[in-house]
Amino acid sequence: MGRFRYLLNIQSSACNQVWIDALDIDRTNNARAISQKFGLPEQLARVLAARNVDESEAMVFINPTLRVLMPNPKKFTDMDCAAERLVKAIINQEKIAVFGDYDVDGACSAALLARFLHCFGIIVKIYIPDRIIEGYGPNEQAMKGLVQEGASLIITVDCGANSPNAIRAARLAGADVIVLDHHQMENIHEEAVALVNPNRPDDFSEQGHLCAAGVVFITLMWVNRLLREKKWKGALPDLLSMLDLVALATICDVVPLQGVNRAFVVKGLQVARSMHNPGIAALAKVARIGEPLNSFHLGFLLGPRINAGGRIGNQALGAYLLSCNDRDEADRIAQQLDQLNKERQEMEISQLAQAEAYIDSIYQERTIPSSFVIAHKGWHPGIIGILAARLKERFFCPVLIIALKEDGSGIGSGRSISGIDLGALVHEAVTLNLLEKGGGHSMAAGFTIQSDKIEAFREWLEEKISLIVSQLRAEKSLSIDGFLSASGANKDLFDMIEKAGPFGSGNATPVFVFPSHRLVNLYEVGKGHLRLIISNIEGEKLQGIAFGAVGTTLGKFLSENIGKTIHLAGNLSLNHWRGSISPQLRVIDAAAVV
Repeated sequence: MGRFRYLLNIQSSACNQVWIDALDIDRTNNARAISQKFGLPEQLARVLAARNVDESEAMVFINPTLRVLMPNPKKFTDMDCAAERLVKAIINQEKIAVFGDYDVDGACSAALLARFLHCFGIIVKIYIPDRIIEGYGPNEQAMKGLVQEGASLIITVDCGANSPNAIRAARLAGADVIVLDHHQMENIHEEAVALVNPNRPDDFSEQGHLCAAGVVFITLMWVNRLLREKKWKGALPDLLSMLDLVALATICDVVPLQGVNRAFVVKGLQVARSMHNPGIAALAKVARIGEPLNSFHLGFLLGPRINAGGRIGNQALGAYLLSCNDRDEADRIAQQLDQLNKERQEMEISQLAQAEAYIDSIYQERTIPSSFVIAHKGWHPGIIGILAARLKERFFCPVLIIALKEDGSGIGSGRSISGIDLGALVHEAVTLNLLEKGGGHSMAAGFTIQSDKIEAFREWLEEKISLIVSQLRAEKSLSIDGFLSASGANKDLFDMIEKAGPFGSGNATPVFVFPSHRLVNLYEVGKGHLRLIISNIEGEKLQGIAFGAVGTTLGKFLSENIGKTIHLAGNLSLNHWRGSISPQLRVIDAAAVV
């Protein structure tokens, strides 16, 4: 591969980043070939090439379909066993319970199963554990309780892969258990009648990028196939009409938007826009979304409201809402979740200010550590993950927040940066007895710790990662997909770039530079956002928005450069306002003209 090039000689932007061309020489040649072969505009071809899409993949990438991208269910270990057991339960009209996680993926997975089984006249019992009291995943008491209530089959979704004891308890109590999960597994266990997980060590489906709802959907596809083979006389559920739940989970669980996940989101958004699901319609209403749903709405407006129930309220509200068929009931639950989300936002603002004040009182800019391990007795365990994510963005290093209990134990949640596998670090700390238990993946982890181990854990983590974090900070860069001007930023261009979507994890929203534009105006709007107007050398203007920029280095830079010519970098977006649609720049960085 050829070398990536600095753009505009920017080596220290407002956000302390170097700007580099996303396309090296090889990718530039690939972009040219894609553009010429398919007649695609240069900007779109560059975006595709920057994501390592070659000529042979280009048309499938911009037109993802389930027909082409759907994996073969039989390649998943235990898929046949899972589907056969579900078919048996459907035919015999067994009592089925679903044990889910308290996040969006868990809620969507549980609701997807509930809606599917409801088509056969089976009303499932949905159980979501309390985040604080029970913690993540199946526990023995809850599983035995479901059996005592009559469940002969328990399906765990988005959890269960690492819970052999709880599954054994259910089995000994008289129920079969099917696990439909996607989390990394420490060891394979045989307690369940089937354990479908593309991330189990002996699975060769090569679909480890799926969220749990994606695993559930593929399993239910296979169930439909088996029922047809068994000459099922009734109508089979229309699974395609339930893809809105899979899209919502895929976006909110931040799994890579590659392979079938792209088709799930594209087709799922089409379903979601029909507002067929009363729960999604009710959430869109309370979120005041007055335009067709897109990935941003799912990830940043609907998702946080569903999560609010699991963070600070009734953990099962999200699953109940998404499985609900009564629109009045859906409206009631959505309003409740909306109120919980407002309370969550207030708690987040207060606790984030406390955390930042604590950091600022201890560390000077020149002595910022390679990680933060911060413990506090008054912080809510349902909020600490959000706090860690916010602080990680500010300091560009792993951040772990611990909510201390009265008994001296603590519940911790951490977020990491690319290049630091936090899940592996937490697992190692458990083996060293620095943590009681914990797990996660490369970018996020949860754990429990005793207060007398916090300082030792902090010192161990700092020593472990200080060198690599220093290197990552020195190499912090912003990858640029291309150049645009205020004159060329229009809705047609936006619609064209969207063909490379959906954007998210594994397919980042394209970043464009608007070079040498004058910052005409700047003013604060909403809660900490900056609205701006820029113009090119011909005087043509474009609106922009810098979300959450007040009080940041970006906000300070913009404020100091009103009326001056600067370089701006960001995403092209659309502003929907009072029935009109206009292009705007979502500013993520800026730099002086040198």
